[in-house]
Amino acid sequence: MPAHRLMPSPETDDLIDLTRQILSKELAPRVDEAEATSTFPRAAFRTLGAAGLLSLPYPEEFGGGGQPYEVYLQVLEEIGTAWASVGVGTSVHALSCFGLFTAGSDEQKRRWLPDMLAGDLLGAYCLSEAHAGSDPAAMRTRAVREGDEYVINGAKAWTTHGGEADFYKVMARTSDTEISCFLVPSDTAGLTADTPERKMGLTGSTTATMLFDDVRIPADRLLGTEGQGLAIALAGLDAGRLGIAAVATGVAQASLDIAVAYARERETFGRPIIEHQGLGFLLADMAAAVESARATYLSAARLKDAGRPFGREASIAKLVCTDNAMRVATDAVQVLGGAGYTKDFPVERFMREVKVMQIFEGTNQIQRLVIARHLARS
Repeated sequence: MPAHRLMPSPETDDLIDLTRQILSKELAPRVDEAEATSTFPRAAFRTLGAAGLLSLPYPEEFGGGGQPYEVYLQVLEEIGTAWASVGVGTSVHALSCFGLFTAGSDEQKRRWLPDMLAGDLLGAYCLSEAHAGSDPAAMRTRAVREGDEYVINGAKAWTTHGGEADFYKVMARTSDTEISCFLVPSDTAGLTADTPERKMGLTGSTTATMLFDDVRIPADRLLGTEGQGLAIALAGLDAGRLGIAAVATGVAQASLDIAVAYARERETFGRPIIEHQGLGFLLADMAAAVESARATYLSAARLKDAGRPFGREASIAKLVCTDNAMRVATDAVQVLGGAGYTKDFPVERFMREVKVMQIFEGTNQIQRLVIARHLARS
């Protein structure tokens, strides 16, 4: 783990220490078996929830931790270092609460947000569809108003926690030109999860298509106004991209830690392989990639905490951090040689896990498009 963090206060330093203790004692011993057996780590989320780590960036008045995003992301990185599936899930949960917090009425927030932030409930986010992954405006799922209810029909693909979550933030079309945002409880009739996806990595994180077959919800489950959904989704993605950037940096840090430890112990030609210049330079590049990734996401987080625009910086952070993590994890496998290609060491799993981080929350090609558009307007 990194030797130091940039801490706004001693209290947040204590928070990082608490997070590391929980991860070491409660989560780390479960990772290998859960990932090998594709077991959803619900107990891990309950542990983090009980410690208040699922709700850090939300205000204390609603049961959140009241922490700046800069601090929340560093906690998220620590979780990613220990268990990527849980790190991604923690970020998704925070994103699932975002629509209610930013667009919900005072009454809606008082009614639902405390339970969502308390740690017992787990959220999911339904935006993508099979034909409209990076183009949410092309979605086909519809919500039709019938009296005091909305009736939702359609399918939402690539839902993290699909079938495991307690509530779903759902984007659906309410007219040919408008997309709206709804908060849907998991036990609503007509809402089911399709067979989970068989994935390359993050096997402990269930991903499934959610099927909406005449799903009826009260009209007061609409967040904001009709037609506001796409704006809510895009605003949430900026914050979510920083979450993925932090988790990816955590996996990169874990990859570097294992590679360095191995290079200190493994000997060739009478000395540790870390002392051979070719390998030493590779490890130096890996360390530089991790540190630059961390600095990038923290810089974007500070803009967010200051209330300044951070969309471009969030895309840059997501792009830089996930690309760096892919490179560092791949290089870690190379450092370990044949051992790195086996399941005796977790670096092969890290390489599989970080690949998807270049894809979800907007592919890195989409991030380049977003960045270029910001540059064209500046």
